[in-house]
Amino acid sequence: MIWQVSLLILYTVSLFIIFIFSVGQAYLIFFYLKSKREKEIIPVLQNDIPKVTVQLPLYNELYVVERLINSVCDLNYPKEKLEIQVLDDSDDDSLILTKRIIAEKQAQGFDIVHIARTKNIGFKAGALQNGLNIAKGEFIAIFDADFLPEKDFLIQLIPYFNQAKIGMVQSRWGHINKDYSLLTKVQGFGLDGHFTIEQTGRNKAGLFMNFNGTAGIWRKTCIMDAGGWQHDTLTEDLDLSYRAQLKGWQFQYVEDVATPAELPVELNAFRSQQHRWTKGAIETSKKMVKEIWKADVGLKKKIFGTLHLMNSYVFLFVFLTSILSIPVLFIKNEGNINPIYFQLMSVFLIGFVIVTLFYLIANFSKKESLKAFAKLFPMFLSVSMALSFHNSIAVLEGLFGFKSDFIRTPKFNITNLKEGFKSNIYVKHGLPKAFYVELFLSLYFFTGLVFAIYYKDFGLFPFHLMLFTGFSTLTFYSVKSKLA
Repeated sequence: MIWQVSLLILYTVSLFIIFIFSVGQAYLIFFYLKSKREKEIIPVLQNDIPKVTVQLPLYNELYVVERLINSVCDLNYPKEKLEIQVLDDSDDDSLILTKRIIAEKQAQGFDIVHIARTKNIGFKAGALQNGLNIAKGEFIAIFDADFLPEKDFLIQLIPYFNQAKIGMVQSRWGHINKDYSLLTKVQGFGLDGHFTIEQTGRNKAGLFMNFNGTAGIWRKTCIMDAGGWQHDTLTEDLDLSYRAQLKGWQFQYVEDVATPAELPVELNAFRSQQHRWTKGAIETSKKMVKEIWKADVGLKKKIFGTLHLMNSYVFLFVFLTSILSIPVLFIKNEGNINPIYFQLMSVFLIGFVIVTLFYLIANFSKKESLKAFAKLFPMFLSVSMALSFHNSIAVLEGLFGFKSDFIRTPKFNITNLKEGFKSNIYVKHGLPKAFYVELFLSLYFFTGLVFAIYYKDFGLFPFHLMLFTGFSTLTFYSVKSKLA
């Protein structure tokens, strides 16, 4: 009896924590919808055009460096007002290609420089700070290697710096290969929710928001005033965002300007990206939450800033809830627990309703059909819950201070199924360490389906079905990557 009560308490606490974060999402939904009723005044570029430095942090980007530099050189902005810094920490043959492309652009009259460090200290953050120290521009635009800015990117976003305290302007991420596979569709679906509801909601509610590491523009003095780029976390963008806003700088999110990017088409690349984002967010929360509560920013910003920075902890509780759900099924049908407890637990379904509304509204904002949502949302939830195992490891590494290198996400420069990635020299084709655990977990949650039929108790059946589907999907893509 004691072990049953202990498990149920742990299960309830996990569900309650997930519910709290869901309530935070409901608040963002409210402000997103409110913003849609307001008429936004779009500023225009004035005659006094400022100098802009475009920073392109690279590390072994053989397949995408040429299209990146070409797209930046195609920006509709006066050449004399544009400086391009190629911050190249590469240590492979891509260096030769990059140097050749830069030489060609210099011959065409572009102010483009190749900055290659002898030591890759601080990874991306170190490269950005190194370039910042010699940047000529009043504003700093940043693009990762997998992004392709539209020609009017600077013309559209620079006018938003019409107030002296605006320190950063962020555009929405688009996707050039969202329809490549089920894996990219799921990624795009999740990112659209973040860049539609979450970023707009935070911005319009006057809450802390974050620079997303790329496809945005900083005021140079804002970066310097906030202490510059620091590399003591894996999410230097999130870290700098909070340091800048705690200094009084304001951010602007522009949902209507999209910057297309390539989504990872291979599972291991997607995993490394998720691991870095998750672990880095935990590291940043350890660094910055105490600073938020010391600051004079108001209780609302403190609460939602804390929820924002600690959001990655949800993965840990989602995984814990998932693992405990099968013992809970046994306890419900074999134990001596009052049935009222299980009836009361249904209140946590409100959290699921909130999450559904979050992505449903984002789906409609993208002018996608209800049919498309119905097809993709269950798979998105399934894969997201299955990723909770992998991301929980990242949470624990960040929590207990386990240091790791900045692992880049391999780029592929492929947009349709006819283009494979078998010959990509950056892809690791072996089975990941997590493969066997995820295979076991897919079988584990399959037993949940079996016992639901045995007990004729289908309350957790949809939950276990999604978990089984999610872990099976990850297992499938792991094998597919090995065979590619």
